[in-house]
Amino acid sequence: MAKVSPLALGSALAVALVVSITVAVTIGPADIRFDEVWRSIASHLGVGVSPLSELRDGIVWQLRLPRVLTAAAVGAGLALSGAVMQAITRNPLADPYLLGLSSGAALGAVSVLLLGAAVLLPLAAFIGALLALTLTLLLAGSLGAITPSRTVLAGIAVSALASAITSFVIFWSVTGDSYREVLSWLLGSLSGARWPAVAITMAAIIIIGIPVMMTGRLLDSFAFGDLQAASLGVNVSATRWGLLGASALVTGAMVSVSGSIGFVGLILPHAVRLLVGPGHRALLPLSALLGAVFLVWADTLARTLFDPREIPVGIVTAMIGAPVFAFLLTRRKSST
Repeated sequence: MAKVSPLALGSALAVALVVSITVAVTIGPADIRFDEVWRSIASHLGVGVSPLSELRDGIVWQLRLPRVLTAAAVGAGLALSGAVMQAITRNPLADPYLLGLSSGAALGAVSVLLLGAAVLLPLAAFIGALLALTLTLLLAGSLGAITPSRTVLAGIAVSALASAITSFVIFWSVTGDSYREVLSWLLGSLSGARWPAVAITMAAIIIIGIPVMMTGRLLDSFAFGDLQAASLGVNVSATRWGLLGASALVTGAMVSVSGSIGFVGLILPHAVRLLVGPGHRALLPLSALLGAVFLVWADTLARTLFDPREIPVGIVTAMIGAPVFAFLLTRRKSST
């Protein structure tokens, strides 16, 4: 397959992201035009006057825009983390939840939901993800030298344990309407995303994600193994755990506001590799852009496909991601 210029693809994805965000904000029961979205945004930034009524302006600024921006940031963060983890572990099936992050976040979130402290959900999910990562690394270290394969195995064990505890807590405690709230979070949902969620996810992208995107050369050195990377002057251990820790922080921030959304960090880095090749200098930012575009439209489908009912976005990503991943595996096999 002929490769695409990374600059051309990046430019196309950047334009697609801006257009996708704008169009997604216009989609819904309220009739809002493309130009009205931007004029409403401009008015809130102190430029001009909104052409919309107070109610319709509130729909744009308080409901749809923060949700769409959160979807874009979550998609970018998960796809970026997936690309990093696949490189660090040299495992093409790695994704942001490989080290038990999703299960740990779910346990933290479910705990506060059942305690009636939903306001603490982002913090609890974030802490749960970090505790799961810590436990994974401690378990991997107890087996001897911490290697990618041992870390993956430890992550699977921690994930299974956290999932079992979560299931037990739900079985023992959930009653009435709280079951629907818990299930919606476990399947991934952006229905409650408002400006605080935008702040959390965008801060994670800017503070952690952008520096990670600058590590393409370091990740390229891992392609042929630790010895090759060390011969190139890379501090293998510090680089590996620094990038894994950064990916965990990004994933924890995303999961804390969106719940468990699968396949984004798994399939999108593979799709970008097919288009531009394996070089991480291009792969990391392009995966983030494609993840942002993908999740904006996945969430738009989730809230409009069965209107007036809304389904968790995690269902949509799984329905799209599973067959796409099967297709990518077929293409990889045919190209080898």
